[in-house]
Amino acid sequence: MDKELQQIATEVESLSAKLKALKKEIGKVIIGQEETVSQLLITFLAGGHALLEGVPGLAKTLMIRTLANAIDLKFKRIQFTPDLMPSDIIGTEILEEDHSTGKKFFKFNKGPIFSNIILADEINRTPPKTQAALLEAMQEFEVTYGDKTYPLDRPFFILATQNPIEQSGTFVLPEAQQDRFLLYIKIGYPTETEETEILKATTGRTKVQLNKVISGEDIIRLQQLVRDVSISDGLIKYVSDVIRATRPDTTPIDYVKDWVDWGAGPRAGQAMILTAKAHALLEGRLAVSLEDLKSVAVPVLRHRVLVNFRAEAEGISSDEVTRHILKTVQLKEK
Repeated sequence: MDKELQQIATEVESLSAKLKALKKEIGKVIIGQEETVSQLLITFLAGGHALLEGVPGLAKTLMIRTLANAIDLKFKRIQFTPDLMPSDIIGTEILEEDHSTGKKFFKFNKGPIFSNIILADEINRTPPKTQAALLEAMQEFEVTYGDKTYPLDRPFFILATQNPIEQSGTFVLPEAQQDRFLLYIKIGYPTETEETEILKATTGRTKVQLNKVISGEDIIRLQQLVRDVSISDGLIKYVSDVIRATRPDTTPIDYVKDWVDWGAGPRAGQAMILTAKAHALLEGRLAVSLEDLKSVAVPVLRHRVLVNFRAEAEGISSDEVTRHILKTVQLKEK
């Protein structure tokens, strides 16, 4: 058993070096935003999907494109617009003719969803009908058209962006679909130093050459290793306590009862544990700590805890509710 653990530790060390190289490649183009990049990598390692929100000009699209360009996987960008149809994403059948027999038949032409990394740009610009076309792919990693089901290549990631400040011509993602995203990542403004570096790096003639430093097979192996990262029963109970504390009908916290309409479901606990495991692995560790769980709690619960109208009027967000819960719920050591 010790020999097996040693082999895993050696493999983790090798793959961790590739993850560091991936971060370095992204850093050639993206200045700052280390936390956002780490959360994107956590999403990849945990085998989920991410929703990125930020005002225009914060390099959301560039960040995802840069990440995809540094990984040896197929990448497609879909620009979501009000007139985009589900068939524009999934694909459609076309009528073809067999030249040898003259017989006509329908052939399924695969859409851009049949790639490894999908950038769903401005996902809130398309109606719910088209947004829902992603649901089966996100959850089941397959697409059904007519009476046939087509498996998607693995690994498979959907990274969606949305703009929070412009509501004209947008369609808010339904809560049930938001729950399919492992993390809801909010991108903030750069610091003063970072902004100066951005201006210096993007207004000259220098072009950055990105290298593909990690393969799809490496990503799949990392996803397997994430499942092998250990977590104690005490920490699992802590996650359960945190998730149950978000629900007004089961919480012991008055703050939650006052400001929350709906708490998180069981998928939130699964997401919290998986992303904490990915966070630990990203740092080269094979065991989850309390800090791993706390570091991922906010992006995991951001879209799964729904505050009430009074909270919105008072400017109280789900992030503040989550931080209050993390301060209140204590780890119970056995």
